[in-house]
Amino acid sequence: MTLQPPISHYLLTAEQSREVDRRTIGETGIPSFTLMEVAGSSAAESILTKEGNLSHGLYLCGKGNNAGDALVVARYLCEHETAATVVFLSGTDNLSADAQKNRQLLHEFAGNQLQEVNSWDSFDRSASYDFIVDGMLGTGLNSDLRGDYHQAVQWANEQSTPVFAMDIPTGLHADSGQMMGTAIRAARTFTFGGRKLGLYLQDGPGYTGTLTYCQLPFPTKFKANCGTYLLDESWIEPKAQKPGRHKYDSGVLYIIAGSEGLTGAAIMAARSAWAEGLGAAILVCPRGLLSVYEHSLPAIIKKPVGNSADLYFTEKHLREVQNITGQKEGSLLFGPGLGRNEETIQFTDQFLSQNTQNIVIDADGLWCLAQLESWTRPAGVRWVLTPHPGELARLTKQPITSDYSRLDYVKKLSSEQEITVLSKGMPGIVGTSTGKSYITNYNTRYFARAGSGDVLAGKVGAYQALG
Repeated sequence: MTLQPPISHYLLTAEQSREVDRRTIGETGIPSFTLMEVAGSSAAESILTKEGNLSHGLYLCGKGNNAGDALVVARYLCEHETAATVVFLSGTDNLSADAQKNRQLLHEFAGNQLQEVNSWDSFDRSASYDFIVDGMLGTGLNSDLRGDYHQAVQWANEQSTPVFAMDIPTGLHADSGQMMGTAIRAARTFTFGGRKLGLYLQDGPGYTGTLTYCQLPFPTKFKANCGTYLLDESWIEPKAQKPGRHKYDSGVLYIIAGSEGLTGAAIMAARSAWAEGLGAAILVCPRGLLSVYEHSLPAIIKKPVGNSADLYFTEKHLREVQNITGQKEGSLLFGPGLGRNEETIQFTDQFLSQNTQNIVIDADGLWCLAQLESWTRPAGVRWVLTPHPGELARLTKQPITSDYSRLDYVKKLSSEQEITVLSKGMPGIVGTSTGKSYITNYNTRYFARAGSGDVLAGKVGAYQALG
């Protein structure tokens, strides 16, 4: 399945954003001032539409184009009888050319509706405002906030009025989403031309508030190599399932799972997979656990291996498991509750290296895989790995210190091994063998509960079996 995201779902780093901006200006002839006008007017229109009657806004501005965006917003809102107090934290000398031009326009349009303050120390903080616009610093921030900018951010966060951030909240790193000392806690963030990666990683979701994407006249081809995209239901629709003539035509999933004390993982994964409308879900388990599954999984076909004393998988079960999974064409889910016995690690090594069916590897299957000195996916077999951050660290043998590093390692692991990696967490991150990656655009914290990973593995296994 080839995923073609809409242009509103492209995720850009700060460098990619600058490159798209530079190429648009240089190769299409659209001036930077025009881009700023489109950005600011889009944000202003949204504020006017969604925020109701506004009488007075405070604009906190730096010296660059982020300030210019805020000044465009101020001009449009002044046209709708909304007074503006603009505070230039670093004064008005050496403003960027477009910011300076928009400052001049604001003076021409606003008249007596405008009050301008040329330093943070000169600003009367006792006045009240309907809203605050953050136009202090944009995507270029690479060090902790200091001085007046640090003070202004802290003051703004203490106010009860909503803060609207231009492109990215001041203090948030545009790539990693890390808070740089402190950061604006926005009620709404207007992101321009391309969504910034840091809005969705690490601290980003907690500081951006409601995200509003404002399209700019950037040619899509200039963003084509961004490589990372948002994933949500606005552009992904489930493939319609066609009923088969009999159960084995309607999707078959073999679930190789379970060990003593860990039977619940297999039960949750099997129930989850079955709920997706499979023709057959077949649980392959050690025979000593069969009675547990007979009682708990009446709808699931059980195929025990070994004898009644066997409570976990070993190499002696290899041929029997291969014979079972080779009986019907289908996909495999390997690992929920598999256990961590040394013999199970050897079973995992032998089974995965010889398996010729598409497979989802989860939980203890990933743990066993990570214990091997090396592993190779058999040619032509599709692997989907579903690690949480700890499992990803074991697989890559690298510490996962942030969402940004997690994204980086997911990209490397999936492209180097030519597999799909679904990295669980907030956000969920999917890496593909093509090098493209996807980040979930919804709150996945609800799934931070024991057993949720088994449910997810069942879903992924079922969808793969269903095609």
